[in-house]
Amino acid sequence: MADNPMLKFVGLGQAYPDKRAAGDRADDFLEISRSFIVDKAEEQASRCSQCGVPYCSTHCPLHNHIPDWLRLTAEGRLREAYELSNLTSTMPEICGRICPQDRLCEGNCVIEFSGHGAVTIGSVEKFITDTAWKEGWVEPLVPGKATGQSVGVIGAGPAGLTTAEYLRVAGYEVHVYDRHDRAGGLLTYGIPGFKLEKDVVMRRVQRLKDGGIVFHEGFEVGRDATMEQLREKHDAILIATGVYKPRDIKAPGVGAGGVVKALDFLTASNRAGFGDAVPEHDDGSLLATGKNVVVIGGGDTAMDCVRTAIRQGAKSVKCLYRRDRDNMPGSQREVANAEEEGVEFVWLTAPIAFEGTDHVTGVKVTKMRLGQPDASGRRAPEPDPGSEHTLEADLVIKALGYDPEDLPRLFGADDLSVTRWGTLRVDHKTMMTSMDGVFAAGDIVRGASLVVWAIRDGRDVTEHMHRYLKAKAKVASGERVAA
Repeated sequence: MADNPMLKFVGLGQAYPDKRAAGDRADDFLEISRSFIVDKAEEQASRCSQCGVPYCSTHCPLHNHIPDWLRLTAEGRLREAYELSNLTSTMPEICGRICPQDRLCEGNCVIEFSGHGAVTIGSVEKFITDTAWKEGWVEPLVPGKATGQSVGVIGAGPAGLTTAEYLRVAGYEVHVYDRHDRAGGLLTYGIPGFKLEKDVVMRRVQRLKDGGIVFHEGFEVGRDATMEQLREKHDAILIATGVYKPRDIKAPGVGAGGVVKALDFLTASNRAGFGDAVPEHDDGSLLATGKNVVVIGGGDTAMDCVRTAIRQGAKSVKCLYRRDRDNMPGSQREVANAEEEGVEFVWLTAPIAFEGTDHVTGVKVTKMRLGQPDASGRRAPEPDPGSEHTLEADLVIKALGYDPEDLPRLFGADDLSVTRWGTLRVDHKTMMTSMDGVFAAGDIVRGASLVVWAIRDGRDVTEHMHRYLKAKAKVASGERVAA
């Protein structure tokens, strides 16, 4: 089954698509494969063991009712399956595409434990929600009875959008502020289109706009309004900005031309996908075409970069990681996909300098070996003396993860307390920051993490904000009566 060339195209297997097997026209291909897709979704869903110990659900941050909607899918009751999936997630078709299921639900599937391969839970989730959109089962966002209160959400990523949706349904006026010209955050500009098609994100955003949520795009807090001005305008604020400050490398030559940040590279690629003018593609500074590309890092962002570089027609693509394959933080499924596409992984290797005068020509590296465990419990990499050598490179992409930006300074809000890691400090019982009525959720609180955790945080903070706003309304009502 996994070798069928149609499976990967429809998202229900591991092989790569060969559209030529069904003719050159994608529409013909989809039409021919429609019944095949349904059959395979039902077949995969029917593999669920109904084991009574739903490890898949308990290892899903959203605690989706996975065995139940798999059973409904297996019975052909797709609308009910979608409705059940939609109860716990605001973006099931997005999670179905980009969640690292091999580390979450599928990695904890009982069938996987038995050695027969996990049920492709993410692919089924994607399938039933895409079907819901196609069939018109996705209902419009209907605002609840107006409360007379308003909420400001700073950041239009998954945490902010989730909270905005739930609070709008609860009857609040909701305004979303984001620095970019399109909503979605990393969903829009950080994740490549081959993993997450941008029309999938935009239709979710449009549903929120149609439901009366007001989006202020190209809006920077601290530039277009101070935090205090937003607090005066709204009854409560949510900060859900994510973390965007890229970690850097301290090594000679790191400032040379051609040594670029991962997010800059991915954003340029995604803008090109939207049809935007991208000067950095025109001048080649953020384009991999015809180049020897070296990506530094072992997380999911590094995997996005190497696979994007392959699609841009790079001459060669190497991924350097200072630990071995078993100790890398990224998805093993993504690594396997990258290898199949032609990426060369250079394990136990770290950069020590970047060569070239005006523009990078190579990366000087040293081999590493794993020593004793560090504070995190992982074996710490140590240089292997005498192993230095140079790898040819025309484009080097730094994909070492992200840290929080300097939010107190950026927002002009000195009273906003942060942790020693730069994340926002919150009362974990209420998810409120050090400023009254200002809440925070997502990566800006927990550090760089998964989209599904951001959605979970957005769902959780909604309850705390709703409770706060109701209490505030009661106080205001009492003051008016007393007057």
